[in-house]
Amino acid sequence: MRRSRARFALGFTCTLGLAAAMSTVAHATVLKLRNADTQTITFDALPGWADDDHVVAFEAFLNSCEAIRHGTKRMRRKSPIYGGLYNACMRAIPARTLDRETARSFFEDNFKPVRVTTNQTIGYYSGTDGFYTGYWEVQVRGSRKKTEEFTVPLYRSPRGKFARLDRARIVGGALEGKGLEICWIKDPIDAFFAEIQGSLRVHLDTGELLRLNYDSSNRKPYTPVGRILIERGIYTPEEMSMEKIREYMITNPEEGKKLRLKNRSYIFFRETELAKDEEPDGAQGVPLTAGRSLAVDSSHHVYGTPIWIDAKLPITTDEADDAFRRLMFAQDTGGAIRGAARADIYFGHGEGLGAVAGRIKQFGKFVMLVPKDVSVRETLATPLPRPKPKILIAEATPTLAAKSKPPPLPRPAPAERQTKE
Repeated sequence: MRRSRARFALGFTCTLGLAAAMSTVAHATVLKLRNADTQTITFDALPGWADDDHVVAFEAFLNSCEAIRHGTKRMRRKSPIYGGLYNACMRAIPARTLDRETARSFFEDNFKPVRVTTNQTIGYYSGTDGFYTGYWEVQVRGSRKKTEEFTVPLYRSPRGKFARLDRARIVGGALEGKGLEICWIKDPIDAFFAEIQGSLRVHLDTGELLRLNYDSSNRKPYTPVGRILIERGIYTPEEMSMEKIREYMITNPEEGKKLRLKNRSYIFFRETELAKDEEPDGAQGVPLTAGRSLAVDSSHHVYGTPIWIDAKLPITTDEADDAFRRLMFAQDTGGAIRGAARADIYFGHGEGLGAVAGRIKQFGKFVMLVPKDVSVRETLATPLPRPKPKILIAEATPTLAAKSKPPPLPRPAPAERQTKE
C-alpha cells in the first residue's frame, strides 16, 4: 500500500535485482540470495504447516497470479523464480477453488521450503532469523473542506519543483493554494502515521468514506523517528513501538513537531474507488489480504513468492506469546524493509489493529517456498542457532513510506497502495 507503496505492477523491478543472484550451472537454475544463507528443508520440518488454512492461502496466491500471468517471456527468462511462479500460477488459476487438503497438496507439489537466514544488522537488531514488523490501514475523520476542526491537509502529488520539497517546507505551507489538497484531517500526528502506513480511510463529515493510497514521495531521505527517541534515552529499544511514538508526540507537542521534521521524507496520496470492504493494492498491483500479505525487500524477492512465517508475536497482549505460523505472500514493499529475511505483516484495518501491528518487532523463522523447477545453492549445512539480539529495532518500519515510483511498466487490466518506521 505500507502497503500503495510505489506500485510495481508485475514485480519486474525485483526480478531484475534477483537476476543478479541467479546463475546457470549445467543448465540448472540455481538460487542464491545475497547476504543470506539458504537451506532446503521439508514441509514436515515446518511446525504448524498442516494446521494452517491453506484455502485462504491459496486465494491470496491467486491474487498474485492475476499479475504474474500477464508477465512476458522475457520476464520469465530474466528471473527463474518469476518463471517458476508463472508455471505454478498456470496450474492454480484453472482450479480457482480448492478444499483444505487439496490446497495444501498444491503448495507441496509445486514448491519446496527453503529456510533463509542472514547475519545482517538492520536498524537496531542483529540476528540470523527473519525479523518481522506489522502495518495496517489508518482510519481518521476528515473533511473535503478546511474547517476550524479539520486543518491538516493531505496532498496529492505535485509536479515540477514542488515534487521535491522538504517536509519542513510542505508543513510550513509551501503547497497551500495550489489545488493539491485532497482533504483535511484534524491531527498532524495522524497525518504523519498515515504517511508511514501508506494508505488510510477518511470518514468524512458528510458521512462518506474516502479511501486514499500512496502515490509518490518527495524522494527525501527517510529517518525513523523512533530511533531518535532511543538515542535520546527517552525509550529503550524493547519499549519502542508506534504507540510510544504517538504518546511522546501527544505529551510533548512542540518537541513532537520538531521530531516529525527530522524525517524529511513526505508522502503524497491519491484517491481510490475502493469500496468499504475492499483492501488496498500492494506494490505488486493486487489487493492485499489481511494476515496473508507481506511487504518484503523487492531487491531480494519476487512478488507473489510464498513465505512461511513461524514466530511468537504480541497479538493478544503486549507480550510475544502468540504463535504465528502461517503461509503468506510477498505482495508489497517498503522503504525500510531491507534484507532477505525481513518482512512487514499486513493486518488490514479495524479497531485496535494499529496497536497490534505497531508493537510487532520480533524474530522468527523465515522460509521461502521456492518453485520446484528452481535449484537452491545450499549455503547452510545445519540451521543456525537463534542469536540473542544485541538490540531490537527502534520502531515499526515504513513500508510504503520512503518509496519512489518505478519506471512505468505495461500493466494488465485496471486492477489497482510507504510504510513502517
